[in-house]
Order: sequence, then C-alpha cells, then structure tokens
Amino acid sequence: MLSFIIVVMLLISVTAGCLNGSWEDISASAVSACTDAVELGVFLGGSMALWCGLMRVAERSGLTAKLSAALSPVVRLLFGRLDDDSRKAVSLNLTANLLGLGNAATPTGIAAVKALGKGSRPKRNTALLTVLNTASIQLIPVTIAALRAENGSAAPFEILPAVLVTSLSAAAVGCVTAAILFSGVDKDARN
Repeated sequence: MLSFIIVVMLLISVTAGCLNGSWEDISASAVSACTDAVELGVFLGGSMALWCGLMRVAERSGLTAKLSAALSPVVRLLFGRLDDDSRKAVSLNLTANLLGLGNAATPTGIAAVKALGKGSRPKRNTALLTVLNTASIQLIPVTIAALRAENGSAAPFEILPAVLVTSLSAAAVGCVTAAILFSGVDKDARN
C-alpha cells in the first residue's frame, strides 16, 4: 500500500511540474535531494555505529547486566513475574531505548517479544513492550541530537526536557491503556 501511495505522489508531482513548466526545477531538486539523503544516511550510519559499538562494549563489560538488575523492579512492576531470559531481554531493550538507541534496540526488542511469547500473559506483555518502545523514553536522544547537529544546531541536546516530558507522558498513558485493554485477554485465551 505504501509503495502505491509513493508512486501516486510521484506521478502527481511530475504532472504538476510539467503543467507549471517547472520540470527543470523538479529534476534539479530530485538530484539535490538524493545527494542530501545519501549524506544524511552516512552521517546517521556513523552515529549509529558509534552508539551500537558502545552498547556492545557495555554488554561485554557487564554494564548492561547491572542496568538490567537496576531496571528489574520496574520490569517486575510492569510485566509481572518473568523468567530470567525474558527479564534480561526486556531490560536490555528498555536500556537501549533509554539511551536513545532506537535502531540498536530493535534486535533486543525482537528477542524480548520472542521471550515474552513463551511466558504468562504474552499478549498483554507484548503490547506493553510495544507501547514502551513506541513511547521511547529517552535519557539521551542520540538520533535527534545527531540530526539537529547535522542541520547546524548550536545546542542539539536543548530539547532534552521536552523529550523527557512527552515520552514519559506517552508511556504512562500507553501503559494504563494497555493494562485496561489487555486485562482479561490472556486469561480468556487459556480457558
């Protein structure tokens, strides 16, 4: 469906450019936008490689295990009793999101969903993890800061208070909503 929408938008743009006589502007903008997209991709790729590497170092040094232990009470409060693999996967995923490593959190999120699927209340816990990933509470919004720095911001982290307030609010509303909507779902599935 998305590819269909993109093709329709492209056709409308080309038609409008031809009718307005600005075909040269459209082709120049397309080439310029492609160059900008590649430059941005390389910049974000470098930033992502740095933070994914730091995450791997943190994992091998045992820092993520300590963060997982620190997050254990929060994970227990939100998800209930989980086995060690599920708790570790959820904690690693939440840690990666707290550090603002959205794309680096994807592998840990997949592992967490697989682990949660085997435990009690799989639908509720998977929905809750999805809500927390979507709300993406970030202590360090790395990707946004990198984008702001690339676009000339003198203080790329000045958005930190706004990011914290909005992501905490979204997470709180999402967690309450997930708890209400999925309160009896897993019990009904077992009966």
